[in-house]
Amino acid sequence: MERVYTIPLRNVKNVKRTIRAPRAIREVQNFLTKHMKAEEVKLDESINHAIWERGIQKIPSKITVKAVKDDDGVVKATLVE
Repeated sequence: MERVYTIPLRNVKNVKRTIRAPRAIREVQNFLTKHMKAEEVKLDESINHAIWERGIQKIPSKITVKAVKDDDGVVKATLVE
């Protein structure tokens, strides 16, 4: 199963500035776990780079990812360019 999602990260901007990027990573994982009904979510390095690109405080407001689910229930997500 393969899907493309645009994940909103605007709610993450309401947390303290010093924890925004780590919280955004968790938010992406939680979003994919819920929407893909996954047991485990593995994020590609490109997603990490996109969120951390401008530092810990200035995260993007949304991010577009392509998620592929294996037969084992593992979701692997990559950034859509």
